[in-house]
Amino acid sequence: MLTSIIIANIIISLISLIGGASIFSKKLFSKRAIPYLVAFAAGVILTTVFFDMFPEALHKALEINYNGNIFAPAFFGLLISFFIERFVLWFHHHESTHGLKPTLFLVTFGDAIHNFIDGLTIAGTYLANPTLGIVTTIAIASHEIPQELADFSIYIHSGLTKVQALAINLLTAITAVAGGIAGFYFLHSLKYGLPMLLSLSSGVFIYIAGSDLIPHLHKHFSEQRKWGQTIPFLIGIVLMYFIISFLNE
Repeated sequence: MLTSIIIANIIISLISLIGGASIFSKKLFSKRAIPYLVAFAAGVILTTVFFDMFPEALHKALEINYNGNIFAPAFFGLLISFFIERFVLWFHHHESTHGLKPTLFLVTFGDAIHNFIDGLTIAGTYLANPTLGIVTTIAIASHEIPQELADFSIYIHSGLTKVQALAINLLTAITAVAGGIAGFYFLHSLKYGLPMLLSLSSGVFIYIAGSDLIPHLHKHFSEQRKWGQTIPFLIGIVLMYFIISFLNE
């Protein structure tokens, strides 16, 4: 069973290569295209948080009869992100970070948590029913491509080269394998922390969208015209909404 869980999570991790291959398209990730991709990323992230991560956190909280405020970890995620960004900005002022934006570190942190929880989810479903585990793996994989494309857009926007963006994305993807292994051995005790982790990660992603991505769209509003960035923003929202709705049927 452990072998099946690991293989399933490796497949999920390798899905990032599909999105990664697209970053080497000069047209897709040209300097002119990045603002549109940032708009797409903002739509994908916000939809994922409010239609997938928060509902899942609430669902898991009900499963374990959690009586606390499930939104509190999201609030702390926002605060942690603020202080991380402040620290990175301070570090950038005193040292050299080669122009990298604090958003890079926040996205990496949030994505690693998200992938780890995906790994736990796959492990849990495989332990319950191997067939359900396969279905869950397919479901998670189906929304990875637009999510990974959004992540790559943010990495490039943050100042990474395409190769660096691919390397970091693959490293965060490996946390899914770690989540699968942890789930196999410790899922019974870990499940009580899942709602809080999902909520915390949601707070991090909300901060990323609200403090960096959306302000970037407003900053370049005059350059991209009224609908230039609005359309990819809406495409990101609609695409993720239908993917999430289809998977939850």
